[in-house]
Amino acid sequence: MGVNIFTRLFRKRAAKKPGPAIDRPDSPKGKVIKDEALKSKKISKGLKENRVYLEDILGQNVDIVSREFRLGTGNKYAWLVCLDSLTNDAHISENILKPLMLENLMAGIDRLGGDVIEIIEKSILTAAEVRSKVYNMYDVTSSVLYGSAALFVDGYEEALIINLKDWPQRAVEKADVEVVVRGPKESFTETIGVNTSLVRRRLRSPNLVIEGFNLGRETNTAVTIAYLKGVVSPELLQEVKSRVNRIDIDGILEGNYIEELIQDDPYTPFPQIGFSERPDRVVSALLQGRVCIFTDGTPMVLYLPISLGDLLQSPEDYYARYHVATAIRLLRFLGLAISLLLPSFYIAVITFHQEMIPTQLLISIAASREGVPFPAVLEALIMELTFEALREAGIRLPRAVGQAVSIVGALVIGQSAVQAGIVSPLMVIVVAITGIASFMIPSYNLAMAMRLIRFPLMLLAATLGLFGVMTGVLAMLIHMAGLRSFGVPYLAPLAPLKISDLKDFMVRAPWWAMHKRPTELARRNERRIAPDLKPHTPSEGDVQESNLSLKEFGGLDAGKTSADGRSGTKGGGVGGDGT
Repeated sequence: MGVNIFTRLFRKRAAKKPGPAIDRPDSPKGKVIKDEALKSKKISKGLKENRVYLEDILGQNVDIVSREFRLGTGNKYAWLVCLDSLTNDAHISENILKPLMLENLMAGIDRLGGDVIEIIEKSILTAAEVRSKVYNMYDVTSSVLYGSAALFVDGYEEALIINLKDWPQRAVEKADVEVVVRGPKESFTETIGVNTSLVRRRLRSPNLVIEGFNLGRETNTAVTIAYLKGVVSPELLQEVKSRVNRIDIDGILEGNYIEELIQDDPYTPFPQIGFSERPDRVVSALLQGRVCIFTDGTPMVLYLPISLGDLLQSPEDYYARYHVATAIRLLRFLGLAISLLLPSFYIAVITFHQEMIPTQLLISIAASREGVPFPAVLEALIMELTFEALREAGIRLPRAVGQAVSIVGALVIGQSAVQAGIVSPLMVIVVAITGIASFMIPSYNLAMAMRLIRFPLMLLAATLGLFGVMTGVLAMLIHMAGLRSFGVPYLAPLAPLKISDLKDFMVRAPWWAMHKRPTELARRNERRIAPDLKPHTPSEGDVQESNLSLKEFGGLDAGKTSADGRSGTKGGGVGGDGT
């Protein structure tokens, strides 16, 4: 009875009409118009009609710049429209208004007998980028909203788009996520033009192609696809373009929007598309035959396809000697296993398999767990959730405060929990080692996936012991074996096995041994490096050949040496005077 009364009161309260200010809203100025209507609306010959139409769409914006003026001293009028927040006033004045309004240039424009639009484009405007033959309002509005100025001339069904973009942007700074000791330090910014220039600076090849288009019905976000002709697979490129072109969404604010809409399996926790903030890593992906996707407004660039091994590689692996890089890469694989399995293994052994523990260690563990009121699985869940909460708090707080909170919080809470008898000291050690191991994973997306999968494995360990852990691991491996990233197996080159690609999987072979690009990526132009570049100690024949080359170029004469052991020369070579 009470529930029914409460439900009726709740519904009555929820159905109450809003206040007078909300009940009678003022309609927003301007009309709502869709892209289809803009594309079908052609530019009119009448300047007034074009102005009224665009001002009805954009005129309510406070940053709109609308200027109608006369071309010189003639009888023709023009109209300029742009957004003050995205363009430079000085450039508009110097490159557009001043040349068009000068009497000595525009007084006789009617007597030239040519197309006024063509004369303005090729002889008068001093801007670097001018686009003509714009006949519909969609191109005009999209260009104006992207930072360009639109110029209409009375009597012409055409507009000129002048590129005068000048918006605030962050300078190129050091990489925050993918930090390296040796190698380039700069990272991408939120401006897509700066990001593509950073890539072109490193990859000065005419085969580098960057194709651009817009995504998002409302945001019209600039997106570009970059690839290397002659290296990328045509089938891969066609598939990427097909998936990206079918995206129909109101807005794209970050690359993850595109990632979730084009990936192969939408339900798996494992990342199927990589991202990077480093230009050198993106260039490396292009050289391997991958496709990269740049999104305006984010410093992260997507690259695809990927495999599990790619997510465990760091850019610094290729800047250090291969002995060190191999050791560190093997350490990362060990860290991946520890971060995934250590809590589950501890729970299974403590709960079901005590006979696997040495006697002295078992006695020590039993003594440390004496007085702990919770089973091992609940103890592990409490500590893991606490550690994840501290890690998340450290990320969200300001950097100066976040690091102190995460470190001090972990020490204080861990020590307090042990003293209160809620958890055992060994459990704190296990959780701490697991957290440290998860930080060793270079890919943030893969580390997040391991953090999520760790909890189901802990529950399996608490119910079925090591059998449950192995069942979960086998299920995960079977799932990954069936994953594809744009046709590339997720476990390549292990499944299917490619012996030649193992040189850059768990180990990093020296550069002179990696002759070919990855087999699954480069279906043509596979060879990457010459086969005879392995360094070796110079032999006697090499020395003689080198000396002969020096003699040909007037260098040192190896056949004659002076009494003091210094090499002599013939003619006027170096040291010919004995000095």
